[in-house]
Amino acid sequence: MGLFDALNLSGELKAIDWEMTPEYTFGTFESWGGRERVRSSRERIYYFFIDAWGKEPKLCLMERGIKYARVAAQILAPPEMLRRCVEGKGKVALFERTLAIDEELKQWLIANVMEGKDNSKVIPLETEDKSDSLGPAGLPKLDSPLPSDLKPVTVPKVATELTEEEVEQLIKTLNLPDQDRNPTGQFCNYFVDNGDGLTVTDKVTGLMWQRGGLDIMSSRMLRKAVEELNQQGFAGHNDWRLPTLAEALTLMERETCHKGQHLHPAFSADQPFIFVDAVRKPGGQWFVDFKQGRVYWASGTIPGGFGRLCRRA
Repeated sequence: MGLFDALNLSGELKAIDWEMTPEYTFGTFESWGGRERVRSSRERIYYFFIDAWGKEPKLCLMERGIKYARVAAQILAPPEMLRRCVEGKGKVALFERTLAIDEELKQWLIANVMEGKDNSKVIPLETEDKSDSLGPAGLPKLDSPLPSDLKPVTVPKVATELTEEEVEQLIKTLNLPDQDRNPTGQFCNYFVDNGDGLTVTDKVTGLMWQRGGLDIMSSRMLRKAVEELNQQGFAGHNDWRLPTLAEALTLMERETCHKGQHLHPAFSADQPFIFVDAVRKPGGQWFVDFKQGRVYWASGTIPGGFGRLCRRA
């Protein structure tokens, strides 16, 4: 096939799933195979979607597996065709800008990309570097003093039930970064290496954080996992907890690091969106998404989110 000849793909099955859409992927992949034919973590499924986060929509090819996702390529489709597809979806919420293709785009792809000999419309995308390297200079040591241009900050306690208006007000009042609500916001951290390979401490907020985190699971299972982690004394402590919305947003950075996330490279990229200790009023669960650099909410009845825990150092 012309498309797959142009790309170096790792899946066991090199075929397009025309029925797969972004909204179906969670139940299929993040919950360990919602559809029967996803039998192993090595299987890969490919589907097209529209990335409508930017000023102009882009047509992309997704390589997807169980707890695995990579945008493999951008397809240079006619811009007016992409705009028609997006307009046909009607008004979508802030957190629903990854859209399914329509029949017009499907037929264009079949005619121009799938079997075509000209691969100039297929732009391969490099795999992101998700290594846990702290970078060439690493982090300051634990006993390093806070630089004189930074002052300790006490992150205010916030409610565990927040409306969308309250979240926006919180973000703007504290000038926290959020690509949708406050794109010019900034919070200056000073992370130090605790020397255990597991945690870092922010000397600005006084919070110790997991460098990695907990795998994707439901809210109920996540809270159970936190209890187990405390019973085990993770990193020598037993008072780990979910961060508040404000605390999680102090980790957010305006620009992406080399791992493709709005996050300091000291943190693992394997937890792209995390639970926070806040539910949405009138319904839903709040998350912080380091991939898109924003806060969003989703139904509390649908499992999933990752965890990155914190504690008072």
